[in-house]
Amino acid sequence: MEPFSTHTGIIATLNRSNVDTDQIIPKQFLKSILRSGYGVSAFFDWRYLADGKPNPEFELNHPRFDGRSILVTRNNFGCGSSREHAVWALAQDGYRVIIAPWKEISGERVPGFADIFRNNSVKNGLLLVELAEEEVDRIFALVSGHEGLQATVDLADQKVTVHAPDPVIFSFEIEEGDKERLIGGLDDIAVSLQYEADITRFEHSHPEYFIKVNQQS
Repeated sequence: MEPFSTHTGIIATLNRSNVDTDQIIPKQFLKSILRSGYGVSAFFDWRYLADGKPNPEFELNHPRFDGRSILVTRNNFGCGSSREHAVWALAQDGYRVIIAPWKEISGERVPGFADIFRNNSVKNGLLLVELAEEEVDRIFALVSGHEGLQATVDLADQKVTVHAPDPVIFSFEIEEGDKERLIGGLDDIAVSLQYEADITRFEHSHPEYFIKVNQQS
């Protein structure tokens, strides 16, 4: 997994709440046994017309977002099923950072991202940034007024700098464990391998058990 330190890229905006994983990558693309090739199918039902041509009405198809790598969207992004393919599709479509707002509804905090989607993102090197709703509103307004607007996301300092004519900086929170995994480029296997010496010592201290397991397999 590629370590994440800082990233600078063009911002694209998707002004939709409650985007679920079936909208990110529809179920017909889950049949593949591979973990590659999903990028062109991200947001498939919105992205393409019935004849397979790009849908000019879909906002992310706009030429002003060519080369984008930072997606700014609305709350509860990645809800729905637990499919990890949704994260693969976004990452393979070129996104390194997704920004979404939390908001309060009837006294309840609605998060920027669904929990399972958040966990899958950390495992695949995709940084999720949650900001206040008014901060995300401001980014939407800045992108609307400046074509090709870029931002720099600094994970170590936990800051997003939007490079408008008058730069705007937003701070964000992230769980320390998630931050360490992203900075270190550690997927689940890499995390386990950090304890390889302990695992080896355990195996050597229980030789009869491991011989039996290997014989059964």
